[in-house]
Amino acid sequence: MFFTYLRRELRRRRKAALVVASGLALGIALVIVVNSVSSGMNQAQDKVLQSLYGLGTDMTVTKAAEAPKSGETGRPRFEFGAKDDGEEQSSDRVMVQGFQTLASSTVTKVAGQKGVADSVGGLSLQVMKVNGEFKRGEFKQDQSGGSTRQGGPGGSGDQPQGRVEGGGASFDVNSYSVYGTDVAKQGLGPLTSSKVTKGRTFKTSETDAKVTVADASYAKEKKLALGDSVKIKGVKYKVIGIATPDSGDAAANLYVPLKQAQTLADAKNKVTTVYVKATDSQQISAVKATIQKNISGTTVTTSADLADTVSGSLSTASDLAANVGKWLSIAVLVAAFLVAGLLTSSAVSRRVREFGTLKALGWKSGRVTRQVVGEAVVNGLVGGALGIAVGLAGAYAVTAISPTLTAELGSGAGGGAGGGGMAMGSPGMRQSAGKTLDIALSAPVSATTITLAVGLAVAGGLIAGAFGGWRASRLRPADALRRVE
Repeated sequence: MFFTYLRRELRRRRKAALVVASGLALGIALVIVVNSVSSGMNQAQDKVLQSLYGLGTDMTVTKAAEAPKSGETGRPRFEFGAKDDGEEQSSDRVMVQGFQTLASSTVTKVAGQKGVADSVGGLSLQVMKVNGEFKRGEFKQDQSGGSTRQGGPGGSGDQPQGRVEGGGASFDVNSYSVYGTDVAKQGLGPLTSSKVTKGRTFKTSETDAKVTVADASYAKEKKLALGDSVKIKGVKYKVIGIATPDSGDAAANLYVPLKQAQTLADAKNKVTTVYVKATDSQQISAVKATIQKNISGTTVTTSADLADTVSGSLSTASDLAANVGKWLSIAVLVAAFLVAGLLTSSAVSRRVREFGTLKALGWKSGRVTRQVVGEAVVNGLVGGALGIAVGLAGAYAVTAISPTLTAELGSGAGGGAGGGGMAMGSPGMRQSAGKTLDIALSAPVSATTITLAVGLAVAGGLIAGAFGGWRASRLRPADALRRVE
């Protein structure tokens, strides 16, 4: 009897049921879209942090670079041999990038701290290469971008990269980054944020081998292929692999074994960064405090610290989704529940004669209430089904369009080889203010989100049923007679 009456009433009151279901559907669809977009924002931010840290890295340990001492300019100096004027000459300057070096023993000290699962050291380098024809003397490139040549007339240039001519000199200035990776522990660090798409990565036996893995973009720019050689400071390195970053920019143009990087920079047993993985992701703050306490003079940067430096459209959109989107969803849901409840209560009021007659025929208040609640729950489930369909369509549309968001990383984001280091740019070599990454937004829908939507549909139906059931429980057989009169 219950289901027969339920089916008949729902069919007879299709328009009213559709209005209630549509209101719930709107609220549920909005919740699905907002949750999915927020999830996509979180994934985008994770990709940004992975492009600096690498997969599996929870924090980095570094030491801030010292300011130049009094009387020191910090200018890289290029020495050229006493060749005849006009002869082709070249010189490389290999510099530690971004941070003051730490002793390699720091890696072991960090690994011994409570809460640390693993740690590995890396060395970030910047190589400036000057190649061309010069008068005898010394060529200098200062950090403001001014270029001077001593021992001959005239000739200066503002461009740190490219061809510069003047004063009887013609030369190229190029810069690229090199990252020294511990080939015995390749599961941590910036290289893990790239995938070797051609060739291979380092073997554990190549701790001091003259081999390199090149970033795909750099390899394309320099027309490098597997088996080619790259010369750094007069040493040839064989290209054994081409790596493509999972997102954003690569941490370095070239990757070499750590010992080779230390040799190039004359930094034996030195690293610039220690990459750390915690035993428990919930204890990262505690591990950070422990490292800072026990290893003085170091700076510990976590993914949360890096996230605070991310700005741009990604950060703005994430804030909107987390704040405005959340409260908008709540407001629409509350409104939808109230409207559904009021419409159900109003429908019961219009059915006074019907319910009064049923009570006169022997139906108890509880039976009438269950009938009203049953109808409301079905309306809620219909609204939930519509809401899930609309929400999935909205999330699919966002993923299909894949709007591009920009993440700007501040200079404080120097946890990895690519952050906070030396960068080239007109008018000269300067301290990088950060890096900009373009991230395509997606809106993945999880099973948890669908479960939440179903729960909201049932809750909406129960709330509407509560309104209608309360109104129905107050009806008396005499109400039917007054309505007839």
